[in-house]
Amino acid sequence: MFRPEEMVKIEVITLNRYKDALLTYLHEQGVVEIRELEVKVAQKDSPNEYHRKAASYSITISRLVDFLKTYRKANGGGIREFFFPPERAKKTYKYEGIERLIKDVEDFLSVVEPEIKAVESKITATQTEIERIKADITILELLSALNLDVSYLRPTDMVEIVVGTVDRNKFTPLIEEVKKATEGRVVFVSKDFKDKVLVVFAFLKRDYEKANPVLAKYSLERVEVPEGEGTPRELIKVYEEKLRAKERELEKAKKDAETLAEKYYEDVVFYQELMENERDKATVLPMLARTNMTFAMTGWLPRSEVPEVLEGIKRVTNGKAYINIMEPSKEELDEIPIKLKNPGWARPFEMLTEMYGVPKYNEIDPTPIITFTYSFFFGFMLTDFMYGLIIAIVAALLVKGHKKFNDGTYKFAYTLLISAAFTMIMGVLFGSYFGNALDLAGFNVWRKWDSMTDALVVLQLALAIGLAHLFTGYTIGFIVKVKNGEVKDAILDQLSWMLIILGVVFLALGMTGKEALTLPGKALFGAGLVLFTIGEFRNGALAVLLTISDFFGFVGSWLSYARLMALALATAGIAMVINILVQMVWGVSIGPVPIGIVIGLILFVGGQLFSVAINALGAFVHSLRLQYVEFFGTFYSGEGKPFEPFKAKREISKLEFEA
Repeated sequence: MFRPEEMVKIEVITLNRYKDALLTYLHEQGVVEIRELEVKVAQKDSPNEYHRKAASYSITISRLVDFLKTYRKANGGGIREFFFPPERAKKTYKYEGIERLIKDVEDFLSVVEPEIKAVESKITATQTEIERIKADITILELLSALNLDVSYLRPTDMVEIVVGTVDRNKFTPLIEEVKKATEGRVVFVSKDFKDKVLVVFAFLKRDYEKANPVLAKYSLERVEVPEGEGTPRELIKVYEEKLRAKERELEKAKKDAETLAEKYYEDVVFYQELMENERDKATVLPMLARTNMTFAMTGWLPRSEVPEVLEGIKRVTNGKAYINIMEPSKEELDEIPIKLKNPGWARPFEMLTEMYGVPKYNEIDPTPIITFTYSFFFGFMLTDFMYGLIIAIVAALLVKGHKKFNDGTYKFAYTLLISAAFTMIMGVLFGSYFGNALDLAGFNVWRKWDSMTDALVVLQLALAIGLAHLFTGYTIGFIVKVKNGEVKDAILDQLSWMLIILGVVFLALGMTGKEALTLPGKALFGAGLVLFTIGEFRNGALAVLLTISDFFGFVGSWLSYARLMALALATAGIAMVINILVQMVWGVSIGPVPIGIVIGLILFVGGQLFSVAINALGAFVHSLRLQYVEFFGTFYSGEGKPFEPFKAKREISKLEFEA
């Protein structure tokens, strides 16, 4: 706790014939982060034909998955599955090397792919034909205004027929220019449609080349006349029958697709996951160095995993491996990957730390601290027992349902659950139950403070909390810098502010009647100010400006904690407005019907749920801001490199692997 996991560096050299087995073992263990090896006497490794096939088959299978997923019947869903998602059953694959795996995938695809592709092609072709028929029906509906047999609208050996639409304002000049170009040898029929004109031209073959540029000049949109004989109205019935037949074909093809999805979907997804993991394994090959007979790799792993990893490497290589475990050097501090290590009660809050950035190897992990401070600030801002209870119920259900997955939903719900507990505690202290609803209902509610009438007290409390929070941050920064040998920076950058904060606290206590603390307060404040000024003068010519800027920057950070009071007031204010509105409509009735009660209940439930959502969002954002901006700004960089182990992603597959 407070420190990242201890990491060590590992170097391995072994024979090439153990490469696939060793990488598979490490991939399944998921505890080593492989780094690129810089060796001048050896060449970089590269994927072989099997790895390239794995990448190709991964893409092929992904396409099959996308198709089958479209026609797979949905199972479950709904609110229950949102809270309690079922675990997916895992299918075991006995891994005997990448060559054998590729052969199994090829055998599987040789059976499955043709079946799926045939149905997919049938659906695609039928959908295309349906769209073409619909387009022809649309054209026939347009041509029905002319009431001509469509066979007359097709060219003959001597006559060229052109059917199209043109803007109404271009129609007259188009006709005049066409007549001029063909010397009057043209026949046309037209019909008005809103701002367009449908027109049919008949030209002699020898005049068509003269007329065509004119038609293009006036942007005549040509209409392709559908096949068939008879009037457009008669043909529409024929095409509608064709459409119904094709739609029946499409439904049959879709049912075939649903059958294939039920038959093959789980297997296709299973092989997709196997191929994606093989492709992932191949990504580390360029990080390895190799010769004709051997290969070498390096990486980082937690010290606690060393015994098991050493035993595993020896097992998969039959003991034919050189293994070197090294302690990190000072020069490698910035390169060491960071894996956070916290007790179970704080582990889900690592998500909040990682959102900002993980610590460097020689820094403090703030997760245990923000587990308390973030949750407390959230509760202080929301300050309503019933709001906290609603959030706690939802969060508890999500925690229970997602705990087995340890996913992002579980971690977020866990942080909300702890924050809701603080919200309920603060709600009791502030006597807030859906705002002042119980007061309006005539109950005598106990409260330590009232956020509306004791706003000044709440502000003073918020500022006092802010000083304590900042002092904690500067103290942690001081300890870290001293441990890292940066004593001068610790005194000038951290101790100075610690003294200033203590001075402010003593002076404030002195103003409340404890005059004996005034003199020590002035001394502490003065000493801190001197150290702070000396530290600023290290910056040269800009020292004066920086001194003023940084000092008022600290004041701004401190005053930022006033948002604790502001959001507490906002929560109480919104709840109070909702309660007043409910009170206004409660007694309204139409004759003997007390409609005001119905409206009031709807308004109360809807309004309070809205208030929970909007104020919880505000508490979430501003609680994080106080951690990230004010608190972390006192000691924390968050510039570490997260630990990214070489790890298989297995949701539905399980590898049975024996070296």
